[in-house]
Amino acid sequence: MLTRTTIYTDGTWRGAHSGETREIIDPADGQPFAVVAEGGTADADAAVASARSAFDSGTWPGTPVSERAALLRRVADLLVRDREDIALLESRDAGKTVEEGRIDVDCVADAFRYFADLVLAEGGGRLVDAGSDTVHSVVVHEPVGVCAMITPWNYPLLQASWKIAPALAAGNTLVIKPSEITPLTTVTLIALLTEAGLPAGVANLVTGPGHTVGARLSEHPDVDLVSFTGGLTSGVKVAQAAAPGVKKVALELGGKNPNVVFADACDTAQSFDTAVDQALNAAFIHSGQVCSAGSRLIIEESIRERFVAELSRRAGRIRLGRGTEKGVECGPLVSRNQLERTEEYVASALAEGAVLRSGGARPEPSDTRPAGGYFYEPTVLDRCHRRMRVIREEIFGPVLTVETFRTEDEAVALANDTEYGLAGAVWTADAARARRVAGRMRHGTVWINDFHPYLPQAEWGGFGKSGVGRELGPTGLAEYRETKHIYQNLAPRPVRWFSG
Repeated sequence: MLTRTTIYTDGTWRGAHSGETREIIDPADGQPFAVVAEGGTADADAAVASARSAFDSGTWPGTPVSERAALLRRVADLLVRDREDIALLESRDAGKTVEEGRIDVDCVADAFRYFADLVLAEGGGRLVDAGSDTVHSVVVHEPVGVCAMITPWNYPLLQASWKIAPALAAGNTLVIKPSEITPLTTVTLIALLTEAGLPAGVANLVTGPGHTVGARLSEHPDVDLVSFTGGLTSGVKVAQAAAPGVKKVALELGGKNPNVVFADACDTAQSFDTAVDQALNAAFIHSGQVCSAGSRLIIEESIRERFVAELSRRAGRIRLGRGTEKGVECGPLVSRNQLERTEEYVASALAEGAVLRSGGARPEPSDTRPAGGYFYEPTVLDRCHRRMRVIREEIFGPVLTVETFRTEDEAVALANDTEYGLAGAVWTADAARARRVAGRMRHGTVWINDFHPYLPQAEWGGFGKSGVGRELGPTGLAEYRETKHIYQNLAPRPVRWFSG
């Protein structure tokens, strides 16, 4: 059993103030494999005090940009050095395959390098023309202060990096609370920051539940910004807790993402194969536990039967198993709760008239699938309509629903018929149609003839209830900054507004 001291404040690893611990479960077999500290309110307060002192009295906010960027690059190099170990840990903690873990580590290293390059490329502020030779006016950017970060269980390392890298690049201090289900790679990342030379108190970590640690960080008067990635219900609570302090809040709250396929995208055998393959990837990567998963297939009626038949056939052949096993293509769900939640959604869809085309059950145990694991077959539900719960609510499981359309307007209406607006895709051979549909889709990211790629230099976030603010790109850095206008009068003189 791996035992870790996982609370990090003021440069020291500690146990929880209460002495409590939590077992971390391997979702592939349902057995505990690690023990971490179960922090609480007192631990959150200590971490915030550490970050506050480091910001108000420490050196990091005033550290030259070149030195901050150099540290971020050292972290990226350490991630590359430890790539295999971190990928294995992410697989055991979150259930994903080791190859997915490797990709995550690579993306995290890219994010640290990107924000290092971004701050280095900036000038000394934006000069403003005040219309006078005797006025010097400049707009500059300064760190927000103490940043509280609350990250989800599906991409623990990746989501931590999307917050930590820009926050440090901007000169902030921070407290991060990873999901209590999957905290281990965040613990590793904080250790790498320390190894890279980050001063004590700048980055602090508290492992523990959202209803105590997360709630306290959200409301804490010494926190200046709260960045949260997770579910809609929890995100609303975070925003409500932060509101009395008028904190800056950034929320990424998931999506119900359409994958729109026009018939002309499948005119040839190759294009048909590509569209089917991408629909599988969109829906079933990491067992569908992806905020941008293409869980809603919206397909032109004329090719529905052919497309869904082939999609369902291939879905039934996806190799499920422990993510560390060779040849496994898809791992388990992250927890028993998530498995039972997925089963309940599928049952409700069938009761509402959906047609099961593939999956819909727990698979039989095998050499790569231990009996206690949280596995669920990739599931395709045909003949779905917009009134069904599986169409309207985020499942976070390996479930793909199928809707159909006949016209372009109908396709756009279906794609936008969601309270979320994180991501979506359109597949067509018609370039003009692709641009039209992408322009009309109310989603933060729209892919044309692709699904899932993202770039650290391009903003990520959504419309509607998918959240507020953006991560990545220049805007992702701006989230962790305050903007200040400095107006200097070079030749002051009396105004004589008052007669005196």
